[in-house]
Amino acid sequence: VAADVAPTKKKHPRQPKTAKLRSSISPGTVLIILAGRFRGKKAVCLKQLDSGLLLVSGPFKCSGVPIRRINQAYVIATSTSVDVSSVDVSKFNDEYFARVKNAAKGEEGFFSVQEKINPEWLAARQADQKTVDTA
Repeated sequence: VAADVAPTKKKHPRQPKTAKLRSSISPGTVLIILAGRFRGKKAVCLKQLDSGLLLVSGPFKCSGVPIRRINQAYVIATSTSVDVSSVDVSKFNDEYFARVKNAAKGEEGFFSVQEKINPEWLAARQADQKTVDTA
């Protein structure tokens, strides 16, 4: 009788914790990005998001790095620090960077999504970049 019953796996409720911020990184620290499109560029750390990723910005006019999330494993902290206390980063969270889900499938769906970049979303992002850069 016991051979007929398959053992059931117990599911453990595991909540992922946010990564501990490296001691050399704090808001205002100038970072060197090691991977991705902006590798080799310098950016300023603005804060750590709830997911554990770092919110960084170039400023865009100086180094060309926009507001983006980066894992702290892919940056080197420098000893240089900038005052970022005047920058309001309360609106930036992981939902701000979430991608919009589209139901379009197949090849024609892919190309239609590429053509339809929402101009309001783009204008809002550019305005946010400008406010962070000027602060």
